[in-house]
Amino acid sequence: MSKPDPNPFDALEKIFHEPNRLAIMSALCVAEKGLTFNALREQCSLTDGNLNRHLKVLEEAEAIRVTKAFVKNKPRTTIFLSKNGLKRFGEYLAALQQVLATAQQGLQEEPRPQTSELPKGALLV
Repeated sequence: MSKPDPNPFDALEKIFHEPNRLAIMSALCVAEKGLTFNALREQCSLTDGNLNRHLKVLEEAEAIRVTKAFVKNKPRTTIFLSKNGLKRFGEYLAALQQVLATAQQGLQEEPRPQTSELPKGALLV
């Protein structure tokens, strides 16, 4: 007996599904050397406090790694995608693609009648 196909919705990790965290993870995916706090804040159009809150959630989930150092006597925070975060985010994106493809396919099928097009008293099932 074959195992049923996994539900792609189950793989949509809530930690990445939040729009700001999706933006943060996407920005970090293309930043091989990480991004400074300021660069990430600007790319994602977030406030300091909002970015900090999202970074804390992602760091606790071990999706990112945060380093703090002094550069020319100024503090610099740099954020990197962790190996675990890269793997999990890749799985999330694959599941999201599958969910979106299913939705797109549904949109291309024959449209269902709108309630305004139904005869009086008919039920939309």
